[in-house]
Formats: sequence, structure tokens, C-alpha cells
Amino acid sequence: MNKTPSLSNNMVPSRFRVPKPKTSEMSANSCVTSIRLDSLKQADNPQIHLLPCEIEHNGPAEVFKFFNPTVKEHKHETTVSFRGRGLTGQELHCPQGYKGLVLKEVQKPASDQEDRVVKVSSVFHHFTYWNLETPPTSDDGVVMAMAWPQLAEAMHGPVDD
Repeated sequence: MNKTPSLSNNMVPSRFRVPKPKTSEMSANSCVTSIRLDSLKQADNPQIHLLPCEIEHNGPAEVFKFFNPTVKEHKHETTVSFRGRGLTGQELHCPQGYKGLVLKEVQKPASDQEDRVVKVSSVFHHFTYWNLETPPTSDDGVVMAMAWPQLAEAMHGPVDD
């Protein structure tokens, strides 16, 4: 089963709608996030890093100028220092048939009750997942998420006799 949509112009909708999950606090109006798939063709293929920190900024940043890690290979571990803290990383690949997308909001809605439209700014097939001082393990949520599609296929796929 191919999980990657075809990119031919006649088969890909210009928007893909992702409904937000309903909660008891939301009104009866369902908000929708639309992804502009036409932006997929212009998306770049950057080096992606998932850092174990929260950055209190929600806007453009020239990260490539300031986070250019010098990776040290030691005992089959990838290590780097970020703001004086040691990070240990692992390169993770998207599951077969999947792509990772970095989305950018086209226009910020006036309220959280309005629909949102995002465009694809980057596409990636692998990324570096960093942990603070300890190497990533198979118990980490991100590592488990990358293994889930294969596990789900084994559990829910057709059974051979």
C-alpha cells in the first residue's frame, strides 16, 4: 500500500483539510486546518534537528546561521554542545512511504476559532533527534512514533496463511 500521495497535478487537491480534535470546551463550530499542497513543489529539503528544549519565539529565525553543530562521533554516539549543554543525538528516518513536512502558517487567524491555512515550507526524509546528555532510546516517544507505522501495518495488515 502506497502511503505517499501522487504529486501529479490532476491527482493532488490544492488543499488538504485536517479537522481539529473536538474537546468539551470547543464550540459546536469545527475549526479546520487546511494544508496548501501546491506549496509542496517549492519546498526545500533542509537538515532538520529536533532539540530537547522550548524556545519562546514563534516567528522567523535564521537558525542555519546560529545552529550549525559540530558533530563528534564517539563510541558510535553523536554528540554536540548547544548553549553549553551536552546533547546526544540519533538520526531517525521517516517510515517507508512517509515524508516529514515543516508547515508555515499562511496568515495567522484573528482567533483560535477561525480556520487556519498552512503551506509546506520544507520536506524531509530524516532528521536528527537530540536528547539532553543521554542517547535516545527505543523508549523515547519520538523513536516509538517513527516505528509505529510498521508496527501498525503488522498488526492491522492482511494475514498470510
